[in-house]
Amino acid sequence: MRTLTIIDTFGFFFRSYYALPPLRNSEGFPTGLLLGFANLIHNLYQEGDNEFLVFALEGGGVNHRKLIDPSYKATRQPTPEELLMQLPIAIGWIEKMGFPNISIEGYEADDIIASLSAWGVKNGHKVKIVSQDKDLYQLLNENICLYDPSKKREIEVKDCIEKWGVCPQDFVAFQSLIGDSSDNISGVKGIGLKTAQKIINHYHSLDAIYADEANWENVFTKRVATLLKEGKESAYKSQELVKLHQDLIQDFTPTPFPKHNPLLAIVDELEKLDFERLSLKVKKQSPFGYKKEPSKGIGHKKLEVQEGDFGFTYELLTSFQEAMQILKNHPLNQPIAYDCETDSLDIHQANMVGFSFCLDGKKGYYVPMRHFYLGVPKQMEVEEGKALIEEIFKHPIIGHNLKFDYLITKNNFSLTPQNLILDSMLLAWLYDSTASVGLDRQMYRWFNHKMISFESIVKRGENFSHIQLDEALKYAAEDAVATYRLYFRLESELEAQNLSHLLNLAKTLEFPMITTLASMEEEGICIDVVFFENLREIATEQIASLGSQIYQLAGEDFNLNSPQQLSHILFSKLGLQGSKQVKGGYSTEEKVLEKIKNDHPIISLVLQYREASKLRNTYIDPLLKLVNEDNKIFTSFLQTGTATGRLSSKAPNLQNIPVRSEAGKKIRQGFVAQEGNVLLSIDYSQIELRLLAHFSEDPTLIEAFIQDKDIHSETSLKIFGTLDKRSIAKNINFGLIYGMGSKKLSETLKISINEAKSYIESYFATFPTVKSYLKNQEENILHNGYAQTLLGHRRYFDFDSATDFQKSNYLREGINSIFQGSAADLIKMAMNEIHHFIQNTEIKMLIQVHDELIFELPEKNAMQKGEEIAKIMNEIYTLKVPLRCGISIGKNWAELK
Repeated sequence: MRTLTIIDTFGFFFRSYYALPPLRNSEGFPTGLLLGFANLIHNLYQEGDNEFLVFALEGGGVNHRKLIDPSYKATRQPTPEELLMQLPIAIGWIEKMGFPNISIEGYEADDIIASLSAWGVKNGHKVKIVSQDKDLYQLLNENICLYDPSKKREIEVKDCIEKWGVCPQDFVAFQSLIGDSSDNISGVKGIGLKTAQKIINHYHSLDAIYADEANWENVFTKRVATLLKEGKESAYKSQELVKLHQDLIQDFTPTPFPKHNPLLAIVDELEKLDFERLSLKVKKQSPFGYKKEPSKGIGHKKLEVQEGDFGFTYELLTSFQEAMQILKNHPLNQPIAYDCETDSLDIHQANMVGFSFCLDGKKGYYVPMRHFYLGVPKQMEVEEGKALIEEIFKHPIIGHNLKFDYLITKNNFSLTPQNLILDSMLLAWLYDSTASVGLDRQMYRWFNHKMISFESIVKRGENFSHIQLDEALKYAAEDAVATYRLYFRLESELEAQNLSHLLNLAKTLEFPMITTLASMEEEGICIDVVFFENLREIATEQIASLGSQIYQLAGEDFNLNSPQQLSHILFSKLGLQGSKQVKGGYSTEEKVLEKIKNDHPIISLVLQYREASKLRNTYIDPLLKLVNEDNKIFTSFLQTGTATGRLSSKAPNLQNIPVRSEAGKKIRQGFVAQEGNVLLSIDYSQIELRLLAHFSEDPTLIEAFIQDKDIHSETSLKIFGTLDKRSIAKNINFGLIYGMGSKKLSETLKISINEAKSYIESYFATFPTVKSYLKNQEENILHNGYAQTLLGHRRYFDFDSATDFQKSNYLREGINSIFQGSAADLIKMAMNEIHHFIQNTEIKMLIQVHDELIFELPEKNAMQKGEEIAKIMNEIYTLKVPLRCGISIGKNWAELK
């Protein structure tokens, strides 16, 4: 009987990698896996009883077991990079030595092994599987054995019984009960090895177990019976996952093991890897000498997609010379769409896996560099990829959310664009700031094209480096072509609709803002970790103490974080007066509780409890999780995060830290300057009111600002004839900008609606020009369907389908957008100018919070530098009233106000 030897390819590679020390050749390349593999082939040749040899590999595409259970193998750790670096070489060796390697899409190597084994037995072969994988024990019989190459021993039926306590034919049922934590197969919870052995040796199959359920009380303990009953569904699902397919291969022609040592085909490569002793042995075994085999490069793919109004071709580039020639032939003044793929969204940690580019809106190229999965083909060398990006960056660059690609490329390769930068996402936002600006949505809107979703190719727990090249190619190339096409489509739409001023705004303000924000995101800001840890301890103690006091007053324990349970305690049990009905009872939101704060001592404690909880859960814990080894945190600024034009930030959101609350002050205290430095705050003073004076051209307001008078005191004097009501005047001044009516003003000032109404009437009587301007703006917004800022950024409203209530909201939001958006225009203009001013200095711009900029700089001459920056901000745009900035310096953020 002739022997068919089947290699569990990746199973052996993994064991070989971990079994040997971390070997490297003289050039520093890892070689442990390769040496183990070469030794295996050499030993199989030496043994001389392997008539046929075949390698079983993992199939591509979606693993069919993932369709049964998406969590299958979800907990496996990523494959070590050094192992993955060696895999393409090892796979290439298999081909060069002339052995077949078999894979079937959607199936694992174990299924290939099982099917090859079934074919071998059927065709009269003895089957020897080079593997120690326990999943393969189910295949053992008198004609099939496993082989441990390290011990050079065969594993047979008796070894299965000795090791696992069950026969091979029962092994699937046995695994269905015990599960497999390494593959995330649950089995039956609570059933251990010994119990499973007893059950399986009695019944031999799941069907037999569950067919005899009525008799379980005579066979099992009550606990085991309960576990089996509750775990039935899991057991059968586990059985589906562990049972191997044995019918995938019907026709197969085995390749005879060569008479000479197969390693002769790769002996030159063995020498380059410094396997001198092995290569010497191989050469001695060839009386006819050896020939150097020509290398078999991986060819590129050229494919095509056409859907609706969008079509493109795509090509994989793994040849540096070919890729460079494509780029060299592209004129330097012509743009290139560029998009990079990464193994993480964290710009400070992510590795670039590959990048795509498009030159003409028709064809997308993908350059893979760091795909790490079992059997990955040849890729571009990382240094070659860097050289290609450097060539790309000589051209104007188009990106979609280009700031991300900009930072990834800079952090990976220290490269930045050397020409214009253009962003289709920002152009989409300028076209319509209320619409979704994601590439998927924009492509569907303009081209009726559904993009390949990231989630459809990258499974949970994985990243882009795990994606096979054929899938990665299509996905990445589509992004590049779509970005190119979308940018020019939006450009033509803006021109066709006489909105060329928005194109100008993009190129003069928003596109340059990308590099300004990127430099801020790179810098980060220091936090005092010890301070926050102590603050967390204090907050935790407060939460526990306040909770105890609340439970005592309530007369029972309950879930304090449940609005429904708190509502029951306050309004049903304690009989307090609720004011706002919601589903499940009365509202317990903060403004409701503030109104009844003096009705019962429990209310004050609840408000304090919420403050302490918010301090810890919303600010302290997230900040401590995000801090890096240098005690810095890094926020991400969003240019398209608001409809008004204001910047927003995330991860963490530094713009929502309360300004006036005690909790906000404590949090700001923890943001600190580095040793020898200070923090500098420069903020526009009353910027929205200055814009109101500018737009309305009200002579009283203009004169007050020109004379640098206190605008709120002036307003109080004009309306009430006294300075005593400055705080009321301040609320009215700002309230009008934010669309505040008499009801809102009455709530803010805790006065009657009639009194609030009279205040507003008095204001408009004093400043008739302001009233006229606001009225005209409402009419313009209603007529045009949009509000427009100082620099022409528009926010659109759908009045046609709006109710009267919605229309009034739209008008209020529109007025607010004029002032908030215009203030955003000014601060962004200033930031771009300051970015150039502080380049190559020790001054770092760290944070923008609406009208305020925060810097870090050396303590010496800090005020002088602050005045120079304030001068830039004050002179950035000429209004009918002067711009003014406030300057403050401190060791932490809390000291800046």
